[in-house]
Order: sequence, then C-alpha cells, then structure tokens
Amino acid sequence: MTKILISGLGLIGASIAKAIRKSEDPYLIMGYDLSDSTLQYALDHEIVDEIYHSFEEAAKQADVIFLAAPISGTIELLKQLDHFQFNRDVIVTDVSSVKGTIVDTANQLTNDKITFIGGHPMAGSHKVGIQAARSHLFENAIYVLTPTEKSKEEQIQLLKNILSGTKSSFLVLPHDAHDEMTSVISHFPHLIASSLVQQAKKWEQVHSYLPDLAAGGFRDITRIASSNPKMWQDIFTHNGSKMSRLLQDFINEMVTLKEFLDKNNDDEMIHYLEEAKKYSDGLGSKKVGGALPAFYDFFVDIKDKPGAIAEVVQLLAQNDISIRNIRILEIREDINGALRLSVLNEEDRQKAIQVLQEHDYEIAVYA
Repeated sequence: MTKILISGLGLIGASIAKAIRKSEDPYLIMGYDLSDSTLQYALDHEIVDEIYHSFEEAAKQADVIFLAAPISGTIELLKQLDHFQFNRDVIVTDVSSVKGTIVDTANQLTNDKITFIGGHPMAGSHKVGIQAARSHLFENAIYVLTPTEKSKEEQIQLLKNILSGTKSSFLVLPHDAHDEMTSVISHFPHLIASSLVQQAKKWEQVHSYLPDLAAGGFRDITRIASSNPKMWQDIFTHNGSKMSRLLQDFINEMVTLKEFLDKNNDDEMIHYLEEAKKYSDGLGSKKVGGALPAFYDFFVDIKDKPGAIAEVVQLLAQNDISIRNIRILEIREDINGALRLSVLNEEDRQKAIQVLQEHDYEIAVYA
C-alpha cells in the first residue's frame, strides 16, 4: 500500500488528507505537525492513519510526501529531506502559492532518491486550522502542478491519481509562468486591497462616518485584506520581484487614469471602462486547456426576512438545478438584498430564471 505523509495538518494539509481518503485506491496516510494537539485531533477524527512527532521518522517510511507548510517552512523541510537516508524512491510535492524559490531549492537537492513536483491547489477558506478542513475544499478548483527537470510523466500521473479525490482540474505549468499568473490574479490584488483599506483609514480622520458608508463594493474589493498578514508577507518575500514589477505597472495605469480625469477626457474614460467591463464579464467564460470550468451567473433580489435565501435554494433544488456558487451581495435591515448565483451551463441558468420568475422573484443577468 502506498504510504503518504502530510507534513503540516492545517486547513490545506488536512483537507488534502481528507480528499485522498475519497480516492478509489487505498492509501495509508501519515501525519506530521509541530502541534501535538493537531496531531491528536487528526488521529481522533480519522483524518490520518498514523501520527509522527519526528519528521525524519515519518519521511523515511513514505512513498509520497506533501509539504503543507508556509513557503519558508517548506524550503526548510526540503533542505532537511536532502539529508535523509531513504531506502526507496520518494515523490515530494508542496502546496505553496509561490513556486520559484521552492523549485530553485528542489533543483539544488543532491539526494537522488527524491523527485520534486511542485503543487498549488488554488482554493482556500476564510477559516484556518485542522478543524476547518473539508474533503470538498478543492472540488472544481484548479490544482497546478509544476514539475522539475527530474520529474517523469508517470510520477506526475501517480500524483494526479492520489489527488483524484480532490475532484480538482489539474493544470501542468512551468513554475515561472505559475508565479507570474498568481501574482496578477491573487498576490497583487491582496496588496491593492490592503492599500485601499489604508487609504480609507486615513480619510476616516477627515470623515468620521466613513466606516459606516463602507459597504457593498468597497467591502467586496477589500475583503481579502483581512487575510493572515504573516502568511502574505511570506508570499511577498518569495515573489517580491514580480510584485514590484506589477506595482510599477499599476502605478503607470493610475497615471493614465489621472490624465483622463485631469483632462476631463470623457471618450477615453468611457472606452477604458468599457474595455475593463468586457474583460471582467468574460472572466471564467473560457476554458483553459479544458481545465477551467465556465460558470453562468444571474442575480436574484430577495427580501429581508428569515429563510429568504433558503427559499431560493430550495426552489432550485426541487427543479434539479445545481448551484455551483452563491454569494450574498448585500442585505440590510428592512431593505431588499441580492444574491449572485452561479450554475454550470446556460440551460440551467435559463431554467433557474424561469422557475424563480414564476415565483415573483426579480432576476437580472448582465452580459
């Protein structure tokens, strides 16, 4: 039986362990963590089969090792692995959102028993810790694999098979391309969200009621600024050069916008906003190598009353319409709110709209 070690049983590591349990093939799952209470929780809740307090002891028994630590911690664990005496070949992978420095470290390993394949499951939660782990956390998400020169196709396929229980869509990318793309769509937006919050904080000194008005769009844009600062600093440290380049691009973009405003250039501004809207509306509507699913959104107005959301969900469920994503845009006391619902195809969207309109719901679809 293939032995799998999960090193780091937080949200991501424990969720991977739970998902592996759902695979068709049987695996023995071992767990290592710095926290004794986390290890005991993992054992008590059958997230893992065995627990270890020694990383070396566990690693020497494993066929596949998942390093589910912060980026700096993952690099340190890779360096430790290089000195272990293995009696078998072992595949090592990680879950970090920055691959460059980790792959660079992996390429410097001298232990010929180790093959490293970078990994990044592109899903998460606002919750943290092993208690928040869910087997379905990565379902329908992109799981990026970044092989090294030593990686063989059969090893990549083996890793995909082990992770089949995640129900992820796998995408194999060069590590540098991965880092550039995640910088644009994940890391840099966090930096901008934090800067917008800092700007609002400064303006609060001028307008004391500003926090009371900060709802809707502002909260949507800046919500990610509430994430773990130490984790994000670790990301910025290991992806600093790309972040700096993106920041300069953004500064240039802001200079262009400032010129539009200063010159009162209506035509240029309208064109700029139209191009942004067109691109934004198309995000997720195209498939990338067959891996990125398209979703079809629509908006439902709901009243401020108990069970309002449940009524919508129940109506769709009764008509066999599967909701892929649901988001509460805004509900304030005594005022109607809105839900943004996502389904998998246009047929389901049209069916959902018809069902809800028959029950007097106001629906909107934005092309």
